Amino acid sequence: MANNNNSSNQLVVPGAQQAIDQMKYEIASEFGVNLGAETTARANGSVGGEITKRLVTMAQQSFGGAR
Repeated sequence: MANNNNSSNQLVVPGAQQAIDQMKYEIASEFGVNLGAETTARANGSVGGEITKRLVTMAQQSFGGAR
């Protein structure tokens, strides 16, 4: 995740970026992916997809359970 100042995605919770970055590197480690420009878009994208999947699961659990 790039830290672009031009991004329309703004974090509401202070410190959330550090938590997201930690999750990103944990998932990359689990998947055996070395994040960076030299890595394929598919490999980098798999990490981003897994982050989204886990965040959705966490949100569902906090709202009373997943469907």
